[in-house]
Amino acid sequence: MLLHCKWRLLSARNVLHYSYTNSITSVPVGNPQNWLLYAIRRFGHQPSTTNISPDEEKVEDEVLNQITATRENASMCSHETFDICIDKMCRSDNLTAAAQLLKSSCDRKISLSSSKAYDMVLLAASERGDTTLLCQVFKDSLVSRKPLSSTSYMNFAKAFARTDDSSKLLEYVKEIIEMTFPNFLVINRIIFAFSECREIDKALQIFNQMKLLSYRPDLYTYNIILDALGRAGRMDEILHMFVSMKEDGIAPDIVSYNTLINSLRKVGRLDMCLIYFREMVAMRIEPDLLTYTALIESFGRSGNVEEALTLLREMKLKHIRPSSYIYKSLISNSMKIGKVELAMNLLKEMKLSYSKLAGPKDFKRKRS
Repeated sequence: MLLHCKWRLLSARNVLHYSYTNSITSVPVGNPQNWLLYAIRRFGHQPSTTNISPDEEKVEDEVLNQITATRENASMCSHETFDICIDKMCRSDNLTAAAQLLKSSCDRKISLSSSKAYDMVLLAASERGDTTLLCQVFKDSLVSRKPLSSTSYMNFAKAFARTDDSSKLLEYVKEIIEMTFPNFLVINRIIFAFSECREIDKALQIFNQMKLLSYRPDLYTYNIILDALGRAGRMDEILHMFVSMKEDGIAPDIVSYNTLINSLRKVGRLDMCLIYFREMVAMRIEPDLLTYTALIESFGRSGNVEEALTLLREMKLKHIRPSSYIYKSLISNSMKIGKVELAMNLLKEMKLSYSKLAGPKDFKRKRS
């Protein structure tokens, strides 16, 4: 297939004569690659503010016709060349033409092999701060049903992070929710992207917009917001959100409780850690490695090493493997209160069981 693609790109071209602004332009025909390469040369260096002319639209239509005509025999080649065309347009700052080509391919129901072309245009629009074009291309990608990469969601968030105008963002969020309801996957990924960019207030604005529009956030939405508030140390808000979650009829899961308990651990609130630990057990939610890690460290830091050791024994009985982090925390806290012998015994135990201890992959957050 690859050799076939190269042969087609290097083969002699048939040409037709096409009138363009009172001149004769040779336009290659015969395969989509030639048409796309022609489009790059002809339109790839026009500024993105230039409107799409009727002549450009005619060439664009022919490009898409050629892809449609040969996609069964050379789909891989045409898709790769399509991506090259989009990339060239983005690099030459002709984003309007790139976005129009994407939209036309979607309108013509020409299936692209991946979301790569959308990802490229979204990146370029984000870097330029063109939120209008960004939103349009994002919506077109949803219509095309091509799942965007996590990077594209991040680029979306970064573009809006550079502006203080939230009205445009919220208006767009409304459109997205209406387009994708009842599935909240896309809007949750947008909220998560803002959270990862440390744009927590904008993440909260989107969350509140959902509720304002009478769309009830789901468990995933709440867990994203809880995590964002916890990492920012906004304890009053995370506690309020946890209550609000239950009032909305969303039952917290292991991710919700772990997020809350770990956030409380960070600010030294052992008393509240225990309250929510008991609550989750009462709800028949089994504590896991993350839960025990937070509690053992909290007890150890408060000087209650014996209670921490009780939890260590409990997790072993439940066949939950402790980590070296837990042992190191216990050893350090034992030394701080003068229990040197206990610390040495824990060190010996850790070394003997090192190969059986939980590793970094075991700390990965469970998906709710």
